[in-house]
Amino acid sequence: MKMDVTRVDVWAASIKDRPGGLAEKLDALAQAGANLEFVIARRAPEKLGMGVVFVTPIKGASQIKAAKKAGFAKTKSLHALRVAASNKAGLGAKLTAELGDAGLNLRGLSGGAIGKRAVLHLAFDSSADAGRASRLLKRI
Repeated sequence: MKMDVTRVDVWAASIKDRPGGLAEKLDALAQAGANLEFVIARRAPEKLGMGVVFVTPIKGASQIKAAKKAGFAKTKSLHALRVAASNKAGLGAKLTAELGDAGLNLRGLSGGAIGKRAVLHLAFDSSADAGRASRLLKRI
């Protein structure tokens, strides 16, 4: 199975849990020319009235400057891989089974498919685990 496996930096920011809170953060990135491939946002139940948004990629000096100004920071505790592959039934099950069989624990997984292409973002707790996962997935 041919897959494109790359490491990605994930950026995160706190957002106010109110109408338009997420739009403000995303607009700051859009104004800097960011073409985001991945966005996930959720409430932060441990912080009343707040949420969190994760995005990738942030590229170039102007996007980095805008991201920091909007409250984003590159995560230091989340080590992520982007996996792009042909969309096949059972792709997620196969990849997660391979990782589990290798003793790799996922911190998180987000994915989607449109037509014939699937893209998954896999998160690990350490850079070493992300590296092991990358090498493993490239051999599948």
